[in-house]
Amino acid sequence: MTSEPRLLDRLPSGERAVLVHLELHSEGQREDLHELEELARSAGAAVVAEITGARHTPESRLFVGSGKAEEIRQAVSDHHAELVLFNHALSPSQERNLERLLQCRVLDRTGLILDIFAQRARSHEGKLQVELAQLRHLSTRLVRGWTHLERQKGGIGLRGPGETQLETDRRLLGHRIKQLNKRLQKVHERRDLGRRARRRADVPTVSLVGYTNAGKSTLFNRLTAAGVTAADQLFATLDPTLRRIDLPGMESVVVADTVGFIRHLPHDLVEAFRSTLEETSEATLLLHVIDAHDPERDAYIEQVNDVLAQIGAEAIPQLQVYNKIDLTGGEPRIDRDPDGRIRRVWLSAATGAGVDLLREALSEIFAHQSAHGWLSVPVDLGKLRALAYESGEVRCERVAADGHWELEVVLPRRDLERLLKQGGGRVRFHVPADECLARQAHSS
Repeated sequence: MTSEPRLLDRLPSGERAVLVHLELHSEGQREDLHELEELARSAGAAVVAEITGARHTPESRLFVGSGKAEEIRQAVSDHHAELVLFNHALSPSQERNLERLLQCRVLDRTGLILDIFAQRARSHEGKLQVELAQLRHLSTRLVRGWTHLERQKGGIGLRGPGETQLETDRRLLGHRIKQLNKRLQKVHERRDLGRRARRRADVPTVSLVGYTNAGKSTLFNRLTAAGVTAADQLFATLDPTLRRIDLPGMESVVVADTVGFIRHLPHDLVEAFRSTLEETSEATLLLHVIDAHDPERDAYIEQVNDVLAQIGAEAIPQLQVYNKIDLTGGEPRIDRDPDGRIRRVWLSAATGAGVDLLREALSEIFAHQSAHGWLSVPVDLGKLRALAYESGEVRCERVAADGHWELEVVLPRRDLERLLKQGGGRVRFHVPADECLARQAHSS
């Protein structure tokens, strides 16, 4: 009689994989088989078979029906597969039942993405974030590993160390998660200091976002000459990279390359990578990089916007960058809305065509994003004076004849609007005409 796989005595994991994909009736459950193939390839698996099917709802015990489960078992046997990858989220009991039936390692979509992230992490921060996500995912599956010690039914001969061992392991797991959270909190504080310094120096931040494999890292390298890893695979870049670039007619901006998004990004990853994703949620502008050659690009745009909403970045201005026009035969161009504002830039990061148009578009956008003038703040609104120092650059401060503080500031317009709103009409902002003439002469 075969024994059940255990956490400490698992069946060996290998690279020969069988993919399982079901078309489910629920729209929220639907996934893409091609995307699963790309995920498997990115993880280093060799796909030896694909099993597809359709159900209205998942089966509670095995996720698939008994007939489909037997088909998977036969494919594992025929191809000597060592791994079965499901393109869906499996419950701990479903994974346990499938491994008992198939006698090989079973991994769901979330576990597969976590494994890819573990391979890609290079920095200390990235490794901490991946480990935290993995432990959170493992904590829901811990009980499966100790079936050989379970003695929880009570009665003679059935009382033993099982419950004690489980509780001990849960406690150790919880302790490690707390340690990781503390370390990541320190990383978060360092990143926050950097962001505050950039705000005080009035340095805008541009964050590249987009569906994974849309070409963000290639575009980042074109803009910054950073040499970031760029490959034709999902999640080629995991650790965030920041570089300063100069734009025509203005001072420099900071560009951030971040991890690619994906359909139904696991919640554990969103939580673990929150400090990294805050580079996106705190950005001045988002460059939404889109694969112009991908027939599913509209669906991917929607998925990216969903993730941006999860991390609180949905209100940040976006500039859509349609990449890979070299594969479509298109020409570089800038699209504007009826009011003349830039909405899209079409380019090829691989060939460099249109990248100069993107630089010009960024210069035009940021020319309207900051305000330079004088703030008049009543003395009883000291919090708003402190907010001006925190949000931007204060170049000069004096006390007016009426006792008000007068501050020469350079602020992002959204921060200026928030400050004026909190002032309830008592805080005033103005740009003296002579300063306007002086700035025009300087820019010319």
